[in-house]
Amino acid sequence: MVNGRRVLERFPAGGPRGSWPAEEFAHARRLEGLPAEVVMDLSTDTFLVIVRSGETADAAA
Repeated sequence: MVNGRRVLERFPAGGPRGSWPAEEFAHARRLEGLPAEVVMDLSTDTFLVIVRSGETADAAA
């Protein structure tokens, strides 16, 4: 848990497909009911797929 966010997965920003892998992963989590979103962590040059604190599948419904 970082700053009220739970990081589900990390993807390198320098990959050949850019943010697409992170967006695809987040989309799959949203289909499962998690309110996942993609953010950029500039300090580590990675895309993070996160769920904000307190947001669960029940809260999103």
